[in-house]
Amino acid sequence: MNTTVPGVSVVIPHYGDPAPTQELVTALTQQVGAPELEIIVVDDASPEPYVQVGDETIIRRPENGGFGSTVNVGAAAAQREYLLILNSDLTVGPNLIADLTRLANPLMPAVVSPEVIGHSGSSQWTGRHFPRVAHTFVNAFSGLARFRHTRWWHESVGHNTSTVMPGVHRTDWVVGAVLYLPTQSFHDVDGFDERFYMNSEEIDLQRRLGQRGVHSYVLGDLTVEHEGGGSSNPELRRTWVVTSALRFAEKWNDHPGLHRAALGAAAILNFIVNAVRQLAGREVRSLETLRREFRYALVPISPR
Repeated sequence: MNTTVPGVSVVIPHYGDPAPTQELVTALTQQVGAPELEIIVVDDASPEPYVQVGDETIIRRPENGGFGSTVNVGAAAAQREYLLILNSDLTVGPNLIADLTRLANPLMPAVVSPEVIGHSGSSQWTGRHFPRVAHTFVNAFSGLARFRHTRWWHESVGHNTSTVMPGVHRTDWVVGAVLYLPTQSFHDVDGFDERFYMNSEEIDLQRRLGQRGVHSYVLGDLTVEHEGGGSSNPELRRTWVVTSALRFAEKWNDHPGLHRAALGAAAILNFIVNAVRQLAGREVRSLETLRREFRYALVPISPR
């Protein structure tokens, strides 16, 4: 496919309450100074179907497939030079698209994201390092959570802390809430690997693009607000995160056995800490937590 029409194709996967998606679409139609936009909403067999609010294109999937496959459907219909992938739970200002394209286009071909922040204004650590075994362990070991306020902890779980500063920052990958890149670059690597149902698909995409010289950047002077994960069950979300991380390690031959061992070691250490707390009278179910965390370490990675 050779996309030559100027402008930006915006692809928004939808699942769940349609209101946030509708609010985002409305905000996109009110952008000031933006290039021509093609807005595509892909309804991933949502139990609450998306209801049109303007002239956006709606694609309804007959069955749920997850984030990556839903974006692929929308990208296949995209007709503009650039592709902008947006999570549906974003709050965007009226100048976002104009500012994003102005700052990002000189970097092209690239994958570019503004600094993604929560509604409280705290960083969601947009720039990340490629996953390592040490990241897996520190993330899973709750005994280190007391250091969450330190730069050491953030770097130890894979956050690239240098990207929260003003300026343009190259990084291994950026979180998938906002991804801006040439449409042709997305198609050149066949889009997202649909074996990742939820999580890690953006890491895999950017690793493949990076091998082609299409690198990832954070625009530290531009921010967008993101709700993030509010509608999904925490345990289910944790299972998706672990399963996808292990799938990524297997695909890239990045010591998947060591990642599992790191999860198991963290589970044992968490059990020791929790058992001591339980003996001290805290309301902690140490054995139940151990069993749950070991299930994460042993979760099978079935082919999709």
